[in-house]
Amino acid sequence: MTRLGETLRAYQARDPAARSKLEIFLLYPGVHATLYHRLAHFLYRHHLKFLARFVSQWSRFWTGIEIHPGAKIGRRLVIDHGMGIVIGETAEVGDDCLIYHGVTLGGTGKDQGKRHPTIGNNVLISTGAKVLGPFKVGDNSRIAANAVVLSEVPPDATAVGIPAQIVRIAGKATHYADEVDQTSVKNPNLERLAALSDRVDALEKLLDQCHAEGRLGHDSCAACTKENDT
Repeated sequence: MTRLGETLRAYQARDPAARSKLEIFLLYPGVHATLYHRLAHFLYRHHLKFLARFVSQWSRFWTGIEIHPGAKIGRRLVIDHGMGIVIGETAEVGDDCLIYHGVTLGGTGKDQGKRHPTIGNNVLISTGAKVLGPFKVGDNSRIAANAVVLSEVPPDATAVGIPAQIVRIAGKATHYADEVDQTSVKNPNLERLAALSDRVDALEKLLDQCHAEGRLGHDSCAACTKENDT
């Protein structure tokens, strides 16, 4: 009950929408997935692997969160929303972590034995991030939304992009920060629309000029338009 109580308090501290411990306990799928996993992991460690997998599959059906019975989960884990989370068999998650929906702690298919990542303490993994491989993500690190992390992340770091690059360590920007600037990414569709808008403006000015000079409908108008295109 002590671990359950501290988990509920962690949800209250991290989720501004959480109004009471009773609401969290009854209605939050992340709490249910964690409780189911404790039972599944206990069965797994006692070599009752079929029963362990049965519990984990029931939890997946009930919560939308898939945690393999062999995964090691630390204390006070907060799973926000949670739908679509997958945590592999040899994954390890430290204490006080926050994981959003759509996250995968998986493998690459190339490794044997330890195949999944080890997540340190107080790590935040944002929506849709994929952390793939048997490496360590250091304490107090941050993984950005939709990042694909394929190599070790040092403590106090921020990883961004596909593949992920370390853009900050202990609050200081790295040389990758300019290369992976998600706030200044150009939108090619907007660029095309802007170019089309400029072209329409130019043609309207040309038509106004032709109309003012009385050249509309004459061969000279077509020749002028062709010249303007070049």
